[in-house]
Amino acid sequence: MSIIGYHASHEQVDPATLLKAVVCAEKAGFDAAMCSDHFAPWSERQGQSGFAWSWLGAALHATSLPFGVVNAPGQRYHPAIIAQAGATLAQMFPGRFWMALGSGEAANEHITGDRWPEKAVRNARLGECIKVMRQLFAGETVTHHGLVRVDRAKLWTRPEAPPSLIGAAVSPQTANWAGGWADGLITINQPHDTLKQIIDEFRTGGGEGKPIYLQVHLSYAASAEEAVEIAFDQWRSNVFSPPVCWDLELPEHFDEVSRFVRKEDMHASVLISHEPSRFVDVLGELASLDIDGLYLHHVGQQQQAFIDTFGERVLPHLKGH
Repeated sequence: MSIIGYHASHEQVDPATLLKAVVCAEKAGFDAAMCSDHFAPWSERQGQSGFAWSWLGAALHATSLPFGVVNAPGQRYHPAIIAQAGATLAQMFPGRFWMALGSGEAANEHITGDRWPEKAVRNARLGECIKVMRQLFAGETVTHHGLVRVDRAKLWTRPEAPPSLIGAAVSPQTANWAGGWADGLITINQPHDTLKQIIDEFRTGGGEGKPIYLQVHLSYAASAEEAVEIAFDQWRSNVFSPPVCWDLELPEHFDEVSRFVRKEDMHASVLISHEPSRFVDVLGELASLDIDGLYLHHVGQQQQAFIDTFGERVLPHLKGH
């Protein structure tokens, strides 16, 4: 495996603390980092949602890690603005910044007051955004009339090489579509058969030879009970499959639908253990699935014990795979 990355969750940790965490993660041996880009958390218990793009400049400056961000252009963000933001970071930090692009969730996009479109329209809108962004990165002056509108936009500050545009997909169908336009793929941990389907569909759709990354939600603590409690407290609002997770709008909506989630249900979505060796075994198995990198997200708000323990007792073993 070439990359073991750290995921920085803006929904759970304030930006100043998260910046310190990612500096510690680099010192502990993580090779890379990525972060979320939310306007609101998934739950009132999470309680944060800093602006990812402000934080990314600071994080790239404070470390030497490559960074990615998961972004949804088209409603909350105009694609020309995201292209400008990405070009600026790539110019300041050459070869260290990438964007994972998806069609978004209503939890973040409803704030514009625009109607939340159906999934097929969101995908079409994302496709238009990608086309616009690639044209802007190429130095073109872009006018576009469609699901997004652009009037004579041009990027005056461009990097020597544009940031990679990675496809974010959680289903085989979306992975197949992303294979046709993306520079790589990122998905989340799911049953092995589903992951194999996603990988195969991305390759079949045009992604042969492109990198594939996997984000893994996990919960580590000194005891099994505490690890489960952390996952249940912080991540039980995140266990729902599409379209529920796409279409709910407010943190209190997610909290309401998660009222009947049980602690034992968390194991289907989060890798939970108090034993570092357990993480070595499971993450090593995931790495064998033609994966180019794992991005590890400890779902607790306190990150230091996770960073220290994984730096000492997990990462050295994984890097031997």
